[in-house]
Amino acid sequence: MNEEVLKLWPEINWIKDDDLRQKTAKAWELALERSVLDHNDLNKIPFTLLVPDVKVSFMAHKRAVVHIARESALKIIEFFEDELPLDLDVVVAGAILADVGKLLEYDLDENGNTIQGTYGKYLRHPFSGVSLAEECGIMPEVCHIIAAHANEGNLVKRTTEAYIIHHADFMTYLPFKNRLKI
Repeated sequence: MNEEVLKLWPEINWIKDDDLRQKTAKAWELALERSVLDHNDLNKIPFTLLVPDVKVSFMAHKRAVVHIARESALKIIEFFEDELPLDLDVVVAGAILADVGKLLEYDLDENGNTIQGTYGKYLRHPFSGVSLAEECGIMPEVCHIIAAHANEGNLVKRTTEAYIIHHADFMTYLPFKNRLKI
């Protein structure tokens, strides 16, 4: 496993299935190879381009989503047991990979500012993320989460795991975009 990916994602070790853990890391390695961004940029660039002047970094947002999704999944397991089964490894891998496609969607302008690149204008990150994940042999259950985590996913039925990541992602995005300020 690439040392840079492990520094970005210590949570990757929460994935118990070794094959899924290795493939999840490989998808991030591949994205970093193909991106104009490097691993250091991810701790500096804004997590979204849709909210002007947001100060929260890409990795702060992403890691928060992973932590919130995992804790939510653990509570669902605790309270609903067999009535709402879920796969914790799929939740963690899906949360880690949900925005991996942004590394292909984003570009840097002549001043070093993060912008949506030409590729990203044609294919948003849920699509490029699924492509990266499939190239690495990631199982369909996780690819479904990548595809369904953003608004594009409102057109499909989501798995329990996909609902968890979708809500963890939006609860850490919408308050920056639409919060009531009194």
